[in-house]
Amino acid sequence: METLSAAVMLFLIMDPLGNLPIFMSVLRHVEPKRRRNVLIRELIVALVIMFLFLFTGEAILSFLNLRAESVSIAGGIILFLIAIKMIFPTEGGVLGHDGGQEPFVVPLAIPLIAGPSVLAALLLLAHTDPTRMTDWSFALFGAWAASSAILLFSGVFHRILGERGLIAIERLMGMVLVMISVQMFLDGVAEYLK
Repeated sequence: METLSAAVMLFLIMDPLGNLPIFMSVLRHVEPKRRRNVLIRELIVALVIMFLFLFTGEAILSFLNLRAESVSIAGGIILFLIAIKMIFPTEGGVLGHDGGQEPFVVPLAIPLIAGPSVLAALLLLAHTDPTRMTDWSFALFGAWAASSAILLFSGVFHRILGERGLIAIERLMGMVLVMISVQMFLDGVAEYLK
């Protein structure tokens, strides 16, 4: 996998446009002056967690006695379930949320940015080609930076695209993620059967 395609895959899995309404809803209860600081804090926490998974992925797999195929299959299933919820949304959005207090790590950093499918994809990238950790780091940072820019300027995107535009983009990204998840699943099964 090329660095750019890994970055695009990670960006699609992070789904910043689809998560915009959830972020705006969760942060609605935070005073306007603190919203940007809270969002920046959550984005940095998510980045640290994702880099930890990228660089300790191999150790985590061996410690838990897991094969890369199981991570690929599990990541594909989780990604598929999230993609289905993006296409057919339920009350509370893709992952559900509750308001009323300032979020800390959950639900913004984890699971909205650094969700299970992103972490599984990072584990898989690190396991598939550990010699390209620099490439995977650039891919992760690029996907995170693009997602961060969208989330930091959420008001602008919401005004430009409108509610219906955001819904359409979320459903389109859901369709793309369904294809990526099926490919992850099939790759895992193919590797297991070898």
